[in-house]
Amino acid sequence: MDLNRRTALGLAAAAMTPVSQTVAPADPTETIRLWPGAAPGGERVSVTPRVVERSTDPAFHDRFAQYTTDPILTVLRPTRPNGASLLLIPGGGYNWAVVDKEGMDCARAFAAAGVTCFVLRYRLPGDGWAAGPDAPLQDAQRALRLVRAWAAAEGLDPGRVAVLGASAGGHLAGMLTARADATYAPVDAADALSLRPNLSILLYPVATMADPFVHAGSRRELLGAAPTPEAIERYSLERIDWRGAPPVFLLHAMDDAAVPVENSLQLLSALRAAGAPAEAHLFEEGGHGFGIRLIEGRPAGAWPRLAMAWGARRGWITQT
Repeated sequence: MDLNRRTALGLAAAAMTPVSQTVAPADPTETIRLWPGAAPGGERVSVTPRVVERSTDPAFHDRFAQYTTDPILTVLRPTRPNGASLLLIPGGGYNWAVVDKEGMDCARAFAAAGVTCFVLRYRLPGDGWAAGPDAPLQDAQRALRLVRAWAAAEGLDPGRVAVLGASAGGHLAGMLTARADATYAPVDAADALSLRPNLSILLYPVATMADPFVHAGSRRELLGAAPTPEAIERYSLERIDWRGAPPVFLLHAMDDAAVPVENSLQLLSALRAAGAPAEAHLFEEGGHGFGIRLIEGRPAGAWPRLAMAWGARRGWITQT
């Protein structure tokens, strides 16, 4: 095959180009502080916040946030908003919250479909907050209300606000979805709004706090080394009363060695028993914590499309 000089030079240049020249997308600069003053119950908190980058590849970030004291929402605005909003709650075993894999990366996929996204950086239960295991839930409830208030102010639909939680963030999103009781005293007008989402998407969630299927690290960070039976009962999603809860979308890989698939299966049974609308997708392989980037080209990589199709059927988004 003949190659002209320009083509040959181009191929030579490509051969000398490093495999990865792409740079991770810049972070959005728009953030919302959850609390107008200090977060509640921090009198005994003395931790120093930090964000750690684990990626050595400039093509993507892989950060986690730890010891958060001033929780925030990072806003990702779509080019063409369709009126829907999504609160994203990343996982991290309640020891930290991953910023990118289950936060920014997922948000960009939904923003590309017209959804206005809000990635939550929340407080952690082991840092000394007075609310203990309810400190992350305080942030999630406050965040959901702020997203609803923000949607109304921005011309979006405050009645089309979904939550997406992954791993331990799936547990937190599940608590947010199931519980109707506020865990903090009102601080402004936003706290008059509903604190429950209209839809809930749970990715490989840490659902149970009970043996034998518990993710031990998440339970230890949330409830301590020796939780009481009452605490296990209160914070196990499959033991909560889901009657009247909004629709739930579950996704799990059956080869998940960190959070067994029984977490989702038991929760699905509880949802069905309560008459709560639910859809579940189980994949033979995928492991744990795959988010979006780590599952591209594999069967479980279809989950954003499946979740959006489900959301479209529920009137959350308009699918083109």
